Amino acid sequence: MIGVAECLEVHVTVPDRDVAERIAAVVVAERLAAAAQLVAPITSVYWWRGEINRADEWLLFMKTTGERFDELAAAIRRLHPYEVPQIIAVPLVAGTADYLEWITQETTPEPGA
Repeated sequence: MIGVAECLEVHVTVPDRDVAERIAAVVVAERLAAAAQLVAPITSVYWWRGEINRADEWLLFMKTTGERFDELAAAIRRLHPYEVPQIIAVPLVAGTADYLEWITQETTPEPGA
């Protein structure tokens, strides 16, 4: 059985729903994430190039393992329009054994892939 520390939730902000849906579809299809949830528009306030900016964005939550994080981050960068996208992972500190096992199973590459 997988340990809880091996599972991650990855958070990514994107400019709109189309980008969110495209990233979610690709990373799940490629088994880099077991699941992706899209959260309706959020407002982000942040520093960028010496100025405070404000933007409406969408937020993606993706479930993966530590083993797949680097590949997931690379895929997100490939698909993301921002120069410096937010790609952060937080460890899952608790979860049911069956759900954590499901994350592991669904992010295991197909043989020969």
